[in-house]
Amino acid sequence: MRVVVIGAGVVGSAVAAGLTRRGARVTVLEARTPGSGTSATSMAWVNANNKRLEEYFRLNHAGVLAHHELPGPWLFPTGHLERATADEHKELLEARVTRLASLGYPVERVTAARAGDLEPDLVRPPGAEYAFFPGEAHVHPMRLIGRLLGEARDGGAAVEHGAEVTAIEASASGVKVTVTGGRSFDGDAVVTCAGRWTQGVAALAGAYVPMLDPATSGRLTNGFLVTTAPVPARLSRMVTTSGLNMRPDGAGRLLLQALGLDDRADPAAPVPADIRDTMLARLPAALHATEEVTAERAVVGQRALPGDGLTVAGFADPAGRVYTVATHSGVTLAPLLGREVAGELYGAESALLAPFRPGRFTDGTAGPPPVPARRAGEQ
Repeated sequence: MRVVVIGAGVVGSAVAAGLTRRGARVTVLEARTPGSGTSATSMAWVNANNKRLEEYFRLNHAGVLAHHELPGPWLFPTGHLERATADEHKELLEARVTRLASLGYPVERVTAARAGDLEPDLVRPPGAEYAFFPGEAHVHPMRLIGRLLGEARDGGAAVEHGAEVTAIEASASGVKVTVTGGRSFDGDAVVTCAGRWTQGVAALAGAYVPMLDPATSGRLTNGFLVTTAPVPARLSRMVTTSGLNMRPDGAGRLLLQALGLDDRADPAAPVPADIRDTMLARLPAALHATEEVTAERAVVGQRALPGDGLTVAGFADPAGRVYTVATHSGVTLAPLLGREVAGELYGAESALLAPFRPGRFTDGTAGPPPVPARRAGEQ
């Protein structure tokens, strides 16, 4: 089978790797450079923690497990520790822990002493409550993309950079994908993994897959991320708190997120200095030995978010030549999608992906745009 994969972010790279494992002849078309879209500005937290729809939770939980089947230096399977100090956060955490435990998701209520064993430099104020999610992880996205895209290349895949797709022609006999400059690539099928550009790319094949626009969707699709300079603080996992989320980012750096500030995130503008300074000012209240911390980088991350907030995965045309993948949970789901999407192209329908077909946007079954859930870091 010849397959053209559009997009070399974490999802496209995983799909390309999954297809080459099956023996497909794969061509990957990337409009810019691999990982330069949403994958480059992601918290990269591997979890199913706050997925309220059960089918979506099951999909993401399977995604977490798939990461543990693909170990390597890109994956940090150290779990996630959550600290709640605000009353509302404590109530939300307790309800979430109870629900996740009932679904068989690994979670433990832990004492302040146990939290200190896990993260010795975590600030533990009186009255705080804690939960530990041992199955969760974080990744370094570019290293994961390198692993997946490298496997695809080793399996014979060709990777074309600077190849922006301008036309997709699908018929009963196959597909033809044309890129800037007029070059074309033929295949038996095409898989679109274009992230936040999915709506425009799918439209080239006559498919309708609505995506929320980062230019107009506010904090649903946009969020601030600050990378610190190296600090002499101990942090070994994803930690979420009532006002700041953080994880290690290599060589002593920390990656910071404060979801409650994201209403001001504008992808067309630089990160405001007061936003950066507010996030840095919150860090000493969460982690010792960070009092003099400075920022090396501050960006607005732009999330890929389908119109109803849920993953899209399935054939978008009656002939079964155009397969579309789009998801907000790209990092969590990538290894799983690589396996499941490849299986579907070879005729094995995935029970995990069955609830997430693109046809829901044309048959009237898609839900309304998502309402943001209250999460750690929302102050």
